Amino acid sequence: MYLKKIKFNINIKIIIFSAIIVIVGALILNKSFIDVFNLNNKKLPIYNVDTNGEKVIAITFDASWGADNTIKILDVLDEYDVKATFFLVGRWVDEYKAEVEEIHKRGHEIGNHSNSHPNMTSLSKDAIIREIISTDSKIRAITGEGTKVFRFPEGAYNDQTVQIIEESGHYCIQWDVDSIDWKEQSAQNEYDRVISKTMGGSIVLFHNNAKYTPENLPKILKQLKSDGFSFVTVSELIYKEDYIIDHAGKQTKKK
Repeated sequence: MYLKKIKFNINIKIIIFSAIIVIVGALILNKSFIDVFNLNNKKLPIYNVDTNGEKVIAITFDASWGADNTIKILDVLDEYDVKATFFLVGRWVDEYKAEVEEIHKRGHEIGNHSNSHPNMTSLSKDAIIREIISTDSKIRAITGEGTKVFRFPEGAYNDQTVQIIEESGHYCIQWDVDSIDWKEQSAQNEYDRVISKTMGGSIVLFHNNAKYTPENLPKILKQLKSDGFSFVTVSELIYKEDYIIDHAGKQTKKK
């Protein structure tokens, strides 16, 4: 009788343990399914573009502080016959109207980078819309044109902010090559980072007032041209319709 009781207790424990394993396994599988589902449905900006093997890229500059290097950068771009995209903050536009006019006059694309450079994920929908409209209005007052591309301040976004920006008629643009020039570590570090990471369809990030950018830009453009790359604005690089954006932010034309 005693042995039967021991066997019974052991069997109960085995059954309970097995049930726990099944439940935990189901939870893990379910969580994996949920994670994959959420990942596949997460709204993302465009980080780079599938160019079907073409070595075409977009050079971009964020302008949110200072303007000492802006004309120097524009002169370098002219020298190498490169058109770039400048993402401007509204408060920067207020302070540097002449530079905004010069960027436009030289044929570069101007994008919206918000009005006050906030973390957009902390704002309400109305506040986000005000940030966009305010900056577009300021740019239009100088250039006669609004903007079609938008870059999130600090690169911070979520599903809601991407949705709101898209509904405003803008394409959300990130980057896949970051010069990290704002850290001003060294000219060589910035150069090596850009040259080693750039590939066809890349969107390269610089800042208009970083210390080493005017020094680095001629060398970078010369090397990239030597490597067979050509340059377009962001709006020329991206697909405007019939596209998908994968889990890594690569924009691809639908087949």
